[in-house]
Amino acid sequence: MSPVLSNKPQGLERNLSLLQATAINMIDMVGIGPFVTLPLIASLMHGPAGLLAWLLGALLAYMDGMVWAELGAKWPEAGGSYVFLQKIFGGFSKEWGHFMAFLFIWQTTIQAPLLIASGAIGFSKYFSYLVHVNWWQQKAVSGALVLLLVALLYRNIKGIGRISVVLWIITGGTILWLIFSGIGSFHPAQAFNLSLKSFDSSVLLMAALGQATLKATYSYLGYYNVCHLGAEIRNPQKNIPRAILISITGIAVLYLLMQVVIMGVLPWQTVAGSDFVVSLFFERVYGSVLVAQIATVLILIIAMASLFSAVLGYSRIPYAAALNGDFFKVFARVHPKHKFPHISLLFIGGVAFVFSLLFKLGELITAILMMRILIQFVSQAAGVMLWHKRKPDEDRPYRMPWFPVPAIISTAIWLFIFLSNDVKYMLGAMAVIVSGALMYLVRKKYGEARVVEV
Repeated sequence: MSPVLSNKPQGLERNLSLLQATAINMIDMVGIGPFVTLPLIASLMHGPAGLLAWLLGALLAYMDGMVWAELGAKWPEAGGSYVFLQKIFGGFSKEWGHFMAFLFIWQTTIQAPLLIASGAIGFSKYFSYLVHVNWWQQKAVSGALVLLLVALLYRNIKGIGRISVVLWIITGGTILWLIFSGIGSFHPAQAFNLSLKSFDSSVLLMAALGQATLKATYSYLGYYNVCHLGAEIRNPQKNIPRAILISITGIAVLYLLMQVVIMGVLPWQTVAGSDFVVSLFFERVYGSVLVAQIATVLILIIAMASLFSAVLGYSRIPYAAALNGDFFKVFARVHPKHKFPHISLLFIGGVAFVFSLLFKLGELITAILMMRILIQFVSQAAGVMLWHKRKPDEDRPYRMPWFPVPAIISTAIWLFIFLSNDVKYMLGAMAVIVSGALMYLVRKKYGEARVVEV
């Protein structure tokens, strides 16, 4: 048996400030998500009642964000959930820690490139508002975007931090422009018509709300990205929780205002039936296609910024796993000059490039999130509660307020979303878990046996 490798941030540098960490989180959270999910949510909830899904998504982000904040402050290392699951469940036995960490890596190698590909495909769809492109040309645009992001990230973390702040300013400025532009054409009665009478039964309403909340939650994803970069953040015990909670607050306010303003300007049927709802919004407000095209360009920059942040965070997970022997050794390599995990970055980017050419946006959003709920989000929330029970006096740089209420609410909402969606997605998520468990057993029997250090 090879010697145990500890998950130390070998070669990584703590150069990200609180401002830069928050910027990375916020640009990851926005992206193309709210612009492509707003029509889906309006359709599912039959109009402005979609605001309920955005509110429930914000509540989930806050509750789950406290779970991530506590874990990130305790273990500020590269890899995020890979480290957390290893530490928490490794407290019961090294085998359990090893198993849970492996399951997370397994689902990450599938869902992370899918998530990046979904953003790239959404980018190419909005791009078609500016330039009419056929299906194959859209694929070329999405693939080229992934390659561009890898090229931009192939540099030192200091440079990435500076780029992130600029992209953050563009992101926030664009959404604020949208919000303030709609004031003159805003109709409050239209925006706040939250009637649910169109649903035939409470069962149908709950199913619609669960599916709509999943779409809203997809748009909030990214509030935890700083945890993946824990080994590169200054004063992480304080700055990781701060970055998480600040970014959730800022993005939740922007999303809620954006939903209200758009619904107060455009009829909900128009919103639900549009692939370019924000572009149509600017057309309506300014009566100008040119202004709408300018806004669309800014949306594309936001989408690129989000993917920039997502690829950055996910590239650290195979790196962290390789340090502990849970992934191929080559992924533990750090660029000799710029000190970033370049092999891991190239792997994530390469698989995302292939996925961006193979899949359609459609059902990707649901599949991605359903795949993550049980392995990552529910396991972490439950794990935090078990950790408190087993080691109540252990040092915790950040303690979630009102423990265990946030963890319980987080778990309940995640399970509500999971159980209210189509059975085929539940079965797909379970298939990932089962296949991961089988692969773990095969690797344990025939592969290189490793022990996780906890």
